[in-house]
Amino acid sequence: MSTALYPGTFDPITFGHIDIAVRASQIFSRVIAVVAQNPGKNPLFSVKERLDMVRESLKDVPRIEVISYGGLIVNCVREHKATVIIRGLRALTDFEYEFQMAYTNRKLFDAAETVFLMPSARYTYLNSTMVKQIARFGGDIGNFVPEYVREQLLGRFASDSSDSAV
Repeated sequence: MSTALYPGTFDPITFGHIDIAVRASQIFSRVIAVVAQNPGKNPLFSVKERLDMVRESLKDVPRIEVISYGGLIVNCVREHKATVIIRGLRALTDFEYEFQMAYTNRKLFDAAETVFLMPSARYTYLNSTMVKQIARFGGDIGNFVPEYVREQLLGRFASDSSDSAV
């Protein structure tokens, strides 16, 4: 049984992330989507909120579990007896960073391989930062995220704007 980890901040999860998760689930017998607790980032949503959104978005995809993790991903790989770290590559601009991370992870734990998956062409431009920006300014994000995630984003920005109006 081959287990792969698919780590990410998922702030929020997009159709591009889901596309990669589905592709991974067709290759590996078990995929664990890992919601990263990265202190170097300032996510819009809490870990619990991101876990809820990822679980809801992937609930119908077989062989996928969803967890959160706050340490080095290679330690999570060890704990779950995984052999692969899944990373999505949208464009050449992602490659240098992902390449460095893959080699660093290999240096830390040489039993873990990084497998790069490309999303469908219709998602190559898509990222969470862009989705948040569109939502913040009231744009239609229905083509970028599942309905549950759209509702969470709209709710977050509606409460932010009402807070700032006071």
